[in-house]
Amino acid sequence: MTPLLPSTCERAILEQFLKAEAMALWAVRSAQAQDVPPGVLQFLRRHEEEEAQHLKQFELLLGTKSHGKTALPRVPNQWRVLAVHLYGYETLGLEFARLLVGLRPDLTSIMEDEEVHVGFFEQEVRAILSHGGLAADGARQAAQAWRRRLPRTVDRYLHDESLAPFRDELQRHILDVVDARFLASGLLAWSEKQGSSAVKSAGEGSNACPAFESNG
Repeated sequence: MTPLLPSTCERAILEQFLKAEAMALWAVRSAQAQDVPPGVLQFLRRHEEEEAQHLKQFELLLGTKSHGKTALPRVPNQWRVLAVHLYGYETLGLEFARLLVGLRPDLTSIMEDEEVHVGFFEQEVRAILSHGGLAADGARQAAQAWRRRLPRTVDRYLHDESLAPFRDELQRHILDVVDARFLASGLLAWSEKQGSSAVKSAGEGSNACPAFESNG
């Protein structure tokens, strides 16, 4: 069950969502330049429109603008790896959408959009795994690598001081939700989940990669 936060956390969650929506918009634009299946490309184009609408909505709510980019972020060029990354970050975004709706029920439509995005990429991941072979192995390896970096990513999402009293609980909840989805989809085995859970964010190392690298 998603933890309920007090109203003092509302602005922090809104600000994080603004950053997350901007990142998602840039990532989806960059993904469209990769070699993806035709049906995926069509979805990504619609996805970009939805993320742009969300971004404008959060900018209006906060009275601020998201930072622009001079170049699109680099994303994996192999679909089996890119699908895992998009699935992972959409799952992470959905959990923050649920936290947001606990504070702002009027923003439920954004959470519903995130659920559609997660469902789409989960379906694509399952399709890759169902074919077996090198593609499935590559997807599982990508999931393991992405999961190892996740605690530091979540720490960045929860950096605001208003979230400090709830940080440990929120991190455990978010990591557990991601693990449950990766296990259910077949991306991770139970033994790998236990290994990931044993890694604390402080021990991830200073070279952990951000969500997507930027070219500028």
